[in-house]
Amino acid sequence: MTELSTVSVHQLAELHSQDAVDVIDVRSPAEFRGVHAAIARNVPLDSLDPHTVMAQRNGTAGESLYVICLSGGRSTKACQKFAEAGFSNVINVEGGTNAWDKAGLPVNRGTQTVSLERQVRITVGAIVMVTGLLAFVASPPLSSIAAGVAAACGAGLALAGITNSCVMGMLLAKMPWNRAKGEESCCSVK
Repeated sequence: MTELSTVSVHQLAELHSQDAVDVIDVRSPAEFRGVHAAIARNVPLDSLDPHTVMAQRNGTAGESLYVICLSGGRSTKACQKFAEAGFSNVINVEGGTNAWDKAGLPVNRGTQTVSLERQVRITVGAIVMVTGLLAFVASPPLSSIAAGVAAACGAGLALAGITNSCVMGMLLAKMPWNRAKGEESCCSVK
């Protein structure tokens, strides 16, 4: 794995005070609408194409690109995608939007939404609760299926913890309430 360059939020703010910097926030559009560094634009990780991002930089593809998320996990993944695509001028913002906001740096606040992490916890909790109750009260064929679903949820959480990548989170990020307003999906009508 390639060693990634990093910058603190204070260093990035100092760079921004001296000259324009290009900062992308790789969180979901809903999370971005909730709060984001005022200097960032949204390029969600699930639709990130490094070559497209660099091509859209209007002749500044050789200059540094700073990548931010909530706390650093997704921005690290995004920086790795850029590195794998051959771009070495991408810099991860340490601590993400949480650190930026905590440092008192300018943020834009919009509609508060339920974070993707909370959506995953709510969804898994509801599935385990319902299937656990079914396993307890249902007859044997259905109770076995319900117990299997609950076990699969537990295995999914364990795998997400080990790999730091959550399939359910990726699926929830594609839901309509987590998309930018006006963003097309497979179900859009023109």
